[in-house]
Amino acid sequence: MAYKGKRINPRKFERGQIKILLIILPLVIFMAMPIIFIINHAFKPMEELFAFPPTFFVRNATMENFTKLMKFSRTSSIPLSRYVFNSVAVTALTMGLALLLTTMAAFALAKIKFKGRNMLVNINQVAIMFVGTAVLIPRYLVICELGLIDSILAHVLPLVAVPVALFLVKQFVEQVPDSLLEAAYMDGATDFQVYRKVILPMIKPAVATASILVFQQVWTNTETSNYFINEDGMKTLTFYMNSLANANNTVAGQGMAAAASLIMFLPNLILFIILQRSVMNTMASSGIK
Repeated sequence: MAYKGKRINPRKFERGQIKILLIILPLVIFMAMPIIFIINHAFKPMEELFAFPPTFFVRNATMENFTKLMKFSRTSSIPLSRYVFNSVAVTALTMGLALLLTTMAAFALAKIKFKGRNMLVNINQVAIMFVGTAVLIPRYLVICELGLIDSILAHVLPLVAVPVALFLVKQFVEQVPDSLLEAAYMDGATDFQVYRKVILPMIKPAVATASILVFQQVWTNTETSNYFINEDGMKTLTFYMNSLANANNTVAGQGMAAAASLIMFLPNLILFIILQRSVMNTMASSGIK
């Protein structure tokens, strides 16, 4: 039976939208509060950082925390630019390899029939339940056996496999109509051509969502720098910022810690804002027409 009720026009404000806004706005404000606090906290002067009762919004914004952070970083034997370069290089390389392997594996597991496919799917689902700490020792042994200690691959290889991203992309690939793939095969396309020309264009929203998942995992990771890297010049910006915050865990160092937290958080926020439309499409999609 067709729905005969009045539909709400999303491009125009109507009275019927008020009840929806009354429900959604409090949730939006509640979820946005941590982000607003992080931003405000980084610009608080010393007297506001330790004010009692604590203040949520900054009253007298200042760049002093960032200035102190930059001055302190200049005293380090390794320049800050080196840590930035390491993080950018590791993040770009890991994201490229992770997305390539994730999308190719999702295509194979969702659309290509081969012996052992169900077993591999089950292994990936089991892997989702394990946190990084649980597999730290096996990862370390593998990196040691391969002789990759103090190399960029020691940052990359442990983070290339992202079970959650594979599960998400696989579910999206399964919605691609088999008729499109059969038509491509009938035209003489190979598996790789089908993957590149049919699958990838149709799963862009899922790839965007997977990109955010991979980026967050790589950008905020300190495990590889802590356990697989001994040379300071090969460590990442996240490790340096965390070490800086811990080394200055005093009253005077809290401002620098707040500034460092904002610097590390901003790339995640910017990437999500850029890809938010694709992320929403991924979550809302129930099929590909």
